[in-house]
Amino acid sequence: MRFDVISLFPDMVQHAARVGVTGKAIENETVILNVWNPRDYAHDKHSTVDDRPFGGGQGMVMKYQPLHDAVTAAKAERFCNCKVVYLSPQGKPLTQSLLEEASHLSQLILVAGRYEGVDERFIARDCDEEWSLGDYVISGGELAALIVIDAITRLLPNVLGNVQSALQDSHSDGLLDYPQFTRPERIENDAVPDVLLSGHHEAIAQWRMKQALGRTWQKRPDLLKKKTLSAEQERLLAQFKVDVD
Repeated sequence: MRFDVISLFPDMVQHAARVGVTGKAIENETVILNVWNPRDYAHDKHSTVDDRPFGGGQGMVMKYQPLHDAVTAAKAERFCNCKVVYLSPQGKPLTQSLLEEASHLSQLILVAGRYEGVDERFIARDCDEEWSLGDYVISGGELAALIVIDAITRLLPNVLGNVQSALQDSHSDGLLDYPQFTRPERIENDAVPDVLLSGHHEAIAQWRMKQALGRTWQKRPDLLKKKTLSAEQERLLAQFKVDVD
C-alpha cells in the first residue's frame, strides 16, 4: 500500500514513520511512503503557502493552489483505488472499522493542515473525506497522519509477526481487549489467573471473552450499545457483573 502525506514538515513525518512496525513495513516495501511539501508548489519567490482569511479573523489559512498541486503530484501514478483525506477536527471520527476499510486501498493521500486550516475550496474540490482523531485540536495534521499510517499498516498482510495480533486488538471486534499477563506468575500477592495456567484452551478463550465484555461494559459502555451480543456473550457478561458485584 502507498501512503502520501501532504505536509509543511516532511522531515517530521519521514523520521517518525521509519521506526517500529511502520519502519519495518517501509523497509520491506510492504508500504511505500512519500511526503509532499506544498511549499515546493508555490509560485512566488517566497514559497508562500498561506494568507489572511477573507472576512478578517485570527491566524492564517493555507492556500488552495499549493495544496491542489501537491495532491496532483501525489496522484501522478494514478492508482485506481485512491482516496484523499483531509485530517481535521471537523471530520468523521477515526474508528477501527474505518481503518480496516481504508487498508484495502491502493493509495491513501493524507493532507496535514496547519495554521487556522485550509481554504474550504480545497476540501470541496480535492478531498474525498475528512477524518478526525477526536474532539480536540492539535497544532497540525502530521501526528494524525502518523497515527493513521501506523494503524492501517499493522492491518496489512505480512506486517505483524503473528497475523492474529491485529485481529485480537481492542476495537477489532467492537470490544476492548482482555487483560494480558506474562512472567513472573506472581508479584507479591498479585497472581496470574489460574485459568491462564491451566492449558485448557477452551476455558481460556471463554475467560478472555468474558473479560473483554466486562472491560467494555466498565470502561466503554457506549461500544456495547452498538454491538449485538450472542446468547453466550450475554451469559458471560452477566456472569462478569456478578463476579464484580
